[in-house]
Amino acid sequence: MTYPDSRNTAYIVDAVRTPVGKRGGALAGVHSADLAAHTIAALMDRTAVDPGAVDDVILGCCDTIGSQAGDVARTAWLVAGLPDHVPGVTIDRQCGSSQQAVHFAAQGVMSGTQELVVAGGVQNMSAIPISAAMLVGQQYGFSTPFAESPGWQKRYGDQEVSQFRSAEMIAEKWDISREEMEEYALASHERARTAIAEGRFAKELVPYVLPDGTAFTTDQCPRETSLEKMAGLEPLAPGGRITAAVASQICDASSAVLIASEAALAAHGLTPRARIHHLSVRGDDPVWMLTGPINATRHALAKTGMSIDDIDLFECNEAFASVVLAWMKETGAPHDKVNVNGGGIALGHPIGATGTRLMTTLLNELERTGGRYGLQTMCEGGGQANVTIIERL
Repeated sequence: MTYPDSRNTAYIVDAVRTPVGKRGGALAGVHSADLAAHTIAALMDRTAVDPGAVDDVILGCCDTIGSQAGDVARTAWLVAGLPDHVPGVTIDRQCGSSQQAVHFAAQGVMSGTQELVVAGGVQNMSAIPISAAMLVGQQYGFSTPFAESPGWQKRYGDQEVSQFRSAEMIAEKWDISREEMEEYALASHERARTAIAEGRFAKELVPYVLPDGTAFTTDQCPRETSLEKMAGLEPLAPGGRITAAVASQICDASSAVLIASEAALAAHGLTPRARIHHLSVRGDDPVWMLTGPINATRHALAKTGMSIDDIDLFECNEAFASVVLAWMKETGAPHDKVNVNGGGIALGHPIGATGTRLMTTLLNELERTGGRYGLQTMCEGGGQANVTIIERL
């Protein structure tokens, strides 16, 4: 395919995801390559684009060992039965991996070096536990976690570095009570159950047919819960405020987005659903770790000349309730525009797949409500945060 000169705008043609399976649930036994292949194949079918015209496949995935090793992006494309000549690359920006995949895909298009790119992510957390890659080397006696690096300890000291400690530190610094977090978590579950009941996810979901022939069609993680049930849970740290009820759920899923240039839209007869208005990524204190979305959001708004009021909908990943509550306090984002269909507390956080899962949901909700701009951000390991602003077309 020969393309004329592009205007260097990156467009979202379509976006799909599997239902999210809870830990040990419907997708627990699915090989990660097959899980990712499912959404890639669905994306190709829905767009009816010639798969041979795709320039690259970029998937986010963490803990790339076992079924997620060996460049799962490339493997998934081949498992989907798609052309051999299309390459694939797997990337790890921790929780933001597939959001970063979209950024790389959009940057390829905006640079004029690529025209059609599949971006997405996959994670089977039931099969490969979180942080498995950091711990596996210890079993063989040849590696230690990053925070035990002499260079790291010289800079940051010998102290615990974990998402759980960070979530507690954030709750304390921003004076967020356990009760406030539990109220937020309950709202997440209620919003997710409402979204499912009203069919708001129907357009974005691609059911997965299980080995027994049944179709897995609905997110498994939202719970019927109450403030009373949450209050009865023990904190994760003695005397702490964080409990399992206010944390994202371990789960399994895949998601994928097709990014295209203007020239590719014309050449393949594609109608875009949105365009990438802004993309950026920033770092913050890696010990605090989960505060990244605050400064990253401020940076994105400053770069675009936009304000919080210009954004119609927000997706801020619910790694922990304290993260989103602190972010809302600092940025002024109103709760009635944030995670309106629930977030990771209710819908789960399949690490490598979450970025494009959030973008898929954000796109569909903008279309449902008639909003124009959506902003997506998430906290990431190492104190990082991506921000993407999309404009519905």
